[in-house]
Amino acid sequence: MNHLPILPVLIPMAGAAASLIVEHNRFGFTVRRTVAWLAMAALVVVVAMLVIGASSGHVDAYLLGDWPARLGITLVADRLSVWMVAVTTLLACACLLHACAGWDARAPHFHALFQFQLMGLNGAFLTGDIFNLFVFFEVMLIASYGLLLSGGRGLGMRNGFHYVVFNVTASSLFLIALGLIYGLLGTLNMAELAVRIAQVPPANLALVKAAIGLLLVVFCAKAALLPLYLWLPETYARAPAAVSALFAVMTKVGLYAVLRVSTVLLGAGAGAMAGYGQSWLLVLGAATLIVAALGVLGSARLRVMIGYLVVWSAATLFVAFSLGGAGTMAAGLYYLAHSCFTAAALFLIADLIRRRRGAAGDDKSIPAPLPGRTVPGVLFLIAAVAVAGLPPLSGFLGKVALLASTPVAHTGLVWSTVLLSSLMVIIGVSRAGVRLFWRVPAQIHEAGPVNPAPARPAETAAAIVLLTCVVGMSVFAEPLLTYADATAQQLLDTAGYVDHIRGLVPAMREP
Repeated sequence: MNHLPILPVLIPMAGAAASLIVEHNRFGFTVRRTVAWLAMAALVVVVAMLVIGASSGHVDAYLLGDWPARLGITLVADRLSVWMVAVTTLLACACLLHACAGWDARAPHFHALFQFQLMGLNGAFLTGDIFNLFVFFEVMLIASYGLLLSGGRGLGMRNGFHYVVFNVTASSLFLIALGLIYGLLGTLNMAELAVRIAQVPPANLALVKAAIGLLLVVFCAKAALLPLYLWLPETYARAPAAVSALFAVMTKVGLYAVLRVSTVLLGAGAGAMAGYGQSWLLVLGAATLIVAALGVLGSARLRVMIGYLVVWSAATLFVAFSLGGAGTMAAGLYYLAHSCFTAAALFLIADLIRRRRGAAGDDKSIPAPLPGRTVPGVLFLIAAVAVAGLPPLSGFLGKVALLASTPVAHTGLVWSTVLLSSLMVIIGVSRAGVRLFWRVPAQIHEAGPVNPAPARPAETAAAIVLLTCVVGMSVFAEPLLTYADATAQQLLDTAGYVDHIRGLVPAMREP
């Protein structure tokens, strides 16, 4: 039980190694998929145990190499990190189910890259050290490069290379920021940084602000905040459906990092650095809401529209987290899980629609037949209601919680941008549904597509799994919001987090 915090990192790493071993030609795809699902099943069990432990409010830390936290690597399993790992695991199960319908056979090393992606994601959420956040970012990104470019061609390859260049540049800035922070403060452990930032002498304050500001810029770039969002819609639209669905949680890694830095390093006890950058994040988040909603309205292709919905959901979270209150953070954490499941489901549904429309693909401007449209139509309707924030699904509940907990000083900005952008998204999603499912000439219906793609039950099942999570979040909203509220309270208790991590004693050095 003492080793639970490291298992979400070790299990995908072992799964990736085993996947590479069974990729030899003498092993069939059944063996490869069995290995992948065994690793996923083990991860689900471990994450369930972590959720049970975190629900009590206990912060479980793991000292790698048995070094003190200020010297070595620390993994921290608190309510927030476990929440993120649980969301990622549920999302990954649906994505793996979709990929195992046949796409994994066309992508070299898919299962190994998929497991490395999970390793990077889980490690980024669990680490208590900013340098190892960078390391896990790179593990996650390198795996994502392989997944994105596997089987790609044409525009998909071009957008994939744009994605690679953008993230390599951001990672370089990340490394520069880490060097500056270490040179100024002498540590990269988050708990130690919280103490040293509060004690920064006035002579170094400007340099520390510049270093932390550069770090926030990197996180905002990875979370697709205005004006650093342009890479996302086309990149996600050109990726395979299972990869795009998994990437729905990628922007949330940047948001998680912003939230962790804002609460631990820049919380109320940070002295002159307290609340640094929050006002700018609020304004940019509100601006991104409107720009992303305009992108939803103007997108000609369904998958590009969903990419803008990912940007829109990230902007909503920036607004929620930058307000800095327990209520808005709790609403944001609930909405974060909802947005991951909904966006991923939409990417999978878009693939179902694209496969049925033949050469028209997901282009909404081209009238085309849609045989067997009942199932994708119902799934799209549920996902559209959820993503637009209409009752009774979880998107509506999350936004109501956010608006209800918004401080009076920011009511005008938050309410106007959230409600206006939501109206624009409702119009955009409704228009997409009309064009894809209703506005099709009768003669086209009778003719049918020339070469319709065969239906694969596992692909439909994966979308249903994600929408079941969305509906489940609506049914069990009370306990989930209670957990989210307790998570926000724990986040704001910076002193308790710092004291706990700094007070850890290596097991082999106990007196």
